[in-house]
Amino acid sequence: MNGLTLMACAIIALFLGYRFYAKWLEKTWGIDPKAKTPAQLHNDGDYAPASKWTVFSHQFTSITGAGPVTGPIIAAMFGWLPATLWMIFGSIFFGAVQDFTALYASVKNGGKSMGMMIEQYIGRTGRQLFLLFCWLFTLLVISAFCDIVANTFNGYTPQGEQIMPNAAAASISLLYMFVAVAFGLYLKYRKPNGTEQLIVGIVLMVVMLWAGISTPIYADAVTWRYVVFAYLFAAAVMPMWLLKQPRDYLSMFLLIGMILGGVIGVFVKNPTLNMPAFVGWEVNGLDLFPMLFVTIACGAVSGFHSLVSSGTSSKMVSNESHMRLVGYGSMCVETVLGVVALIIVCAAASNGVLPSGTPFQLFSNSIASFLTEIFGLPTDVSACIMTMCVSALALTSVDAVARIGRMSLQELFTPPEGVEKNAVQKLFTNTVFATTLTLVLSFLLCLAGYMSIWPLFGSANQLLSALVLTSMAVFLKATGRKGWMLYAPMTIMFCVTMTALGMSIFRIFSNMANGKFVFMVDGLQLIIAVALVALALLVVYHCVGKLAEKPENTKAQKA
Repeated sequence: MNGLTLMACAIIALFLGYRFYAKWLEKTWGIDPKAKTPAQLHNDGDYAPASKWTVFSHQFTSITGAGPVTGPIIAAMFGWLPATLWMIFGSIFFGAVQDFTALYASVKNGGKSMGMMIEQYIGRTGRQLFLLFCWLFTLLVISAFCDIVANTFNGYTPQGEQIMPNAAAASISLLYMFVAVAFGLYLKYRKPNGTEQLIVGIVLMVVMLWAGISTPIYADAVTWRYVVFAYLFAAAVMPMWLLKQPRDYLSMFLLIGMILGGVIGVFVKNPTLNMPAFVGWEVNGLDLFPMLFVTIACGAVSGFHSLVSSGTSSKMVSNESHMRLVGYGSMCVETVLGVVALIIVCAAASNGVLPSGTPFQLFSNSIASFLTEIFGLPTDVSACIMTMCVSALALTSVDAVARIGRMSLQELFTPPEGVEKNAVQKLFTNTVFATTLTLVLSFLLCLAGYMSIWPLFGSANQLLSALVLTSMAVFLKATGRKGWMLYAPMTIMFCVTMTALGMSIFRIFSNMANGKFVFMVDGLQLIIAVALVALALLVVYHCVGKLAEKPENTKAQKA
């Protein structure tokens, strides 16, 4: 199998899914292009109406974290065929549907988050359980992705030698934060048209790349970890329009450019896949079921995406007709990136054996070589650009998650309407305190290292998708809409993830029995894993109870 054929098949399948299946979902559930959206009705710090491409860029850059690169490359050990099939069919019928449904439901319910919608359609207990689950999950996301970013920015080898591409990417990212604020002020008060905004954005990206490459900043991973968490604090408390929205718009150029670089590279080089289509049901002691389905999350289905759809993107949509592009379309584009990453690593394999190195290293080096060979860019420049793109993948996700984690904690302690907050509720709903607590606990988990966190993160991520799909099925039924297309995905994902989490808990207990148990690593993960399983079972119990009710017993009406 050659890479060009595989990539073409994936793109065609995803296009057909977007053109026909997503359109059918949109028609089945109904949209009103003339209705005022929550962003238009509120338009405050958390609500900011934007063009469809701006919202698309936010959704796409926020969901396209480390997952679509890391997951498929790790899953390549089972062969390219299982990974490809799961990404294509998982995206069309699982992931993109989840993202679109969560965005649709939130926009139809005043921009409410998943937790607030669960309270409306399932009850306050279900809401509290779900919010606690989400908050714990955000701790895992923040800790994992921050460790990735900090190590990506690390300017020194273990021997103390300088790594110029890493230092240049760090310099660009640091400059990025200040330029994004300036760009946000420009958009707010200048209100440029689409063409002017595009030109200014491209110019800013070129200038930042030049400045970063010219003046690299060398620091170790520990230093960058503190810098990243400081940035996350700012991103979580500042208005959307001032930092998050403009940064996502600028990041889109990097991410789209990276995808195009990979696609063009595959098209021109047409690499041969040096991996078998199928290796086996068990590889390196890992079973294809359930590991394939939790390893590839962001390229197929990811519960985290629903938090972005309902937590931030729904508060930016200015017309209901934009939701299919934003919710469903962004997931399809992300899957293309996952397929490209899979092709690249399989092409780099030798006699069916994957090359050594981290997934990011394999991906970055391969795309950089494409840029050098095809466009004649200097090796250092190509490596710097790719390193910057990789860091952008993680940062544009983790700053959205920091805000979502803060909001989840605040909503968890928000009393019912008409009830005055007590002292504890006032403290935990305070923006600064909620943000600080979320980031401090994430920082402690981050000390364990990315590789220690990722297995638990993957399982929790997919379990979240099962809970979201189940909750959205309740919403569709309660509002008189068809929801049967969610039943199979939610059941499959629940079975897969509960199996994977059970295996993770067993592994931690095995470490305890073998004397390898470390509390800051295994202990915290065990506490979170057990809590996630318990909370998930309780949320599903409440959701299934609502699904089992007769239609006449539902309270909500079709919006």
